[in-house]
Amino acid sequence: MSRPVTLFTGQWTDLPLEKVCEKASSFGYDGLELACWGDHFEVNKADDAYCSAKRKLLEKHGLKLFSISNHLVGQAVADRIDERHKNILPDYVWGDGEQDGVRKRAAGEMIKTAEAAKRLGVNVVNGFTGSPVWHLAYSFPPNIPEMIENGFREFAELWKPVLDAYQELGIRFALEVHPTEIAFDIASARKALAALNDHPAFGFNYDPSHFGYQGVDYVGFIYAFSERIFHVHMKDVAWSDIPCEAGIFGGHTEFGTRGRYWDFRSPGRGNIDFEEIIRALNRIGYDGPLSIEWEDSGMDREFGAREACEFVRAIDFPPSDIAFDSAFEK
Repeated sequence: MSRPVTLFTGQWTDLPLEKVCEKASSFGYDGLELACWGDHFEVNKADDAYCSAKRKLLEKHGLKLFSISNHLVGQAVADRIDERHKNILPDYVWGDGEQDGVRKRAAGEMIKTAEAAKRLGVNVVNGFTGSPVWHLAYSFPPNIPEMIENGFREFAELWKPVLDAYQELGIRFALEVHPTEIAFDIASARKALAALNDHPAFGFNYDPSHFGYQGVDYVGFIYAFSERIFHVHMKDVAWSDIPCEAGIFGGHTEFGTRGRYWDFRSPGRGNIDFEEIIRALNRIGYDGPLSIEWEDSGMDREFGAREACEFVRAIDFPPSDIAFDSAFEK
């Protein structure tokens, strides 16, 4: 099994897509995971001609495409909307900023994203869901259980029409399980699936970096949701083994600030055990892309992206097709 190594362009949208293609190709990547912001992939322009042009641009640089990602708009489908969302949403989705309207337009845009994915010839859209109950993550004042249950029902009511459209189109939605989303660990991922009655179009974009510093079993997640791992992000995170100034909640500090308990790192330079991840992916038969979402505030981006590609290619290995001790049999 030789999985393609791709680069998620979300952290590169300050550059034109053609420039990112040039760099990714020179770094050794097999393909890209296109972000639906910047000029990398604009859903509102994605007719047949637009999608064909994007494909040809990637092919020109020897790059393949396996998925697209619309995290920013997806966030607004089920979130409690405030002024922060204005900074991440297209103007036509934000509109007047009134919550019900924003959510409705965001849901429509996520369906259009699936339609665009189909025109592109890919069957996975990665993204966020938002959450009506993230503000209740820490239970004080003590949470009323019905508030949590109502929040998951609200999430399901908002996302089910979107997921129904995905199913009809033959597209799968992969939630990147992440703090501030409806699912941020194994327990909440189970609740999200249950709220959706195990909707067949809903699964996960597995990213271990969001689990490790929380104390979540990031290898166990793969086994718990083996049939729902639709896509994989290879991103690392480091966390401290000594007390820090800013703990697990970050102390309202920026990424890269000295004294934080945790921070994202270039793959292979944090605490994540990628070998165990590869072994688990081999066991569940995942043969999709290993997509590098490169984030490391302390490292040059181009140096890191090149090194990350080399690291992931080296750590990925095929499963054995024999029992090692079968050679002893007569």
